[in-house]
Amino acid sequence: MILLNSISIGLKDVWAHKLRSLLTMLGIILGVASLVAMAAIVKGMENGMKENMIAMGGANKVTVQDQDVPPEQEHLASEAPGCTIRDVLALRDSASMLELISPEMELDNAVVSRGENHMRPSECVGVWPAVLDMNLHTLEHGRFFTDLDEELASSVCVIGTAIRDELFGSPERTGREIIPIGETLLINEQPFTIVGMFTRYESEQEKKEREQARQARSEAKSEAGLARQRGWGRSGNWAFSRKNETIYIPLNTMWVRFRSATGTNGVPNPRLSNIDIRVVDVEQMEASLQQAKNVLMITHNGIEDFNFRSRESELETITRQIRNARLSGGIIAGIALLVGGIGIMNIMLASINERIREIGICKAIGASGPAVFAQILSEGIAISCIGALLGLGASFGLVKFLLLLSPSQNAPVITLTPMVLAVTFSAMVGIIAGIYPAIKAARLDPIQALRYE
Repeated sequence: MILLNSISIGLKDVWAHKLRSLLTMLGIILGVASLVAMAAIVKGMENGMKENMIAMGGANKVTVQDQDVPPEQEHLASEAPGCTIRDVLALRDSASMLELISPEMELDNAVVSRGENHMRPSECVGVWPAVLDMNLHTLEHGRFFTDLDEELASSVCVIGTAIRDELFGSPERTGREIIPIGETLLINEQPFTIVGMFTRYESEQEKKEREQARQARSEAKSEAGLARQRGWGRSGNWAFSRKNETIYIPLNTMWVRFRSATGTNGVPNPRLSNIDIRVVDVEQMEASLQQAKNVLMITHNGIEDFNFRSRESELETITRQIRNARLSGGIIAGIALLVGGIGIMNIMLASINERIREIGICKAIGASGPAVFAQILSEGIAISCIGALLGLGASFGLVKFLLLLSPSQNAPVITLTPMVLAVTFSAMVGIIAGIYPAIKAARLDPIQALRYE
């Protein structure tokens, strides 16, 4: 009972000196806010990186691309065949650990145009239908290429929404959604008919922002001078933006129209830009790539003029970046909390010096050392815990402020773990910072304390 009364007295003393207690809490408030906000920013970055990874095909996607022959095969450089359709067919027939194979033949420096509108797409590629599953594309309007399109090298294409927005007008500019199926555009001055259009790719954050913007325009459509906004196809994470700015044509069409005349010595260039493959089991990535390498070494006549670019290295890079960001943020927040703890200890020591006679009176009328210890310690813990709770509230405001100051497509995500960690660490700081002042107060001699002026 005496112990509870001592704790109650300690909390009342904190409340009695509001301004002093608040200034003492500032270090804890800033430390907790910075820790939670930093963790939220890092979580947003992590979510964005994972979204990009998934949008580009996932962790089990690997790209086979040309490379210079190794030094020991330099004398065979002129015989290196590069990646060709022969490789695709061999992998499809012999590499059982591969789930999907998608050849690509890219047109460099492509320009698509319609009338006075033109743009450079992020990708203008000749492909097979397998690219839909490989790159996780979703066809929203029209159709994709057929075997007949491939056989006849038909001048047809499938486009992303950003290309539609630039050449035909975005829904934000025109006030309606244009579906350009059957329309004609020019790829490097050659006419192609649009037979399909992909869905709009965007992150969850972008989707929310677009819906909010649409609602705001709907509410303000009767107002004069409403500012037009740029189409959403070009905003957002790079992976979604890249997919929105993609234009696909049949692989054979790319070969006939653009690549057959680009060889040397009058011989058409049969090389593919790259071959995307997807392994059946990401846990057997090394074995799958070794099997693919064995097949390719046969089709390349023993010349290793190719390499594999897997997403595993990208995952390692993401993990390392996230770990480094969390470590640096944790160190900064830890220093802030440590400074806050030093401030608590300083104020508690000063408070004891102001209350020596009061402590002496309490001891003279029967207060025990443990009761005085509990009273002083409870003040330190109360200051740190209240500061931690205020810091949690400040962290939400800090995240909102950072978004206003520098908008990000990967919105920070405040999670429970850093909040619990921040409060726990703050309570520990309060306990550690309050122990020495509490011990000093508990050991005061009542006679000497009563004589203190």
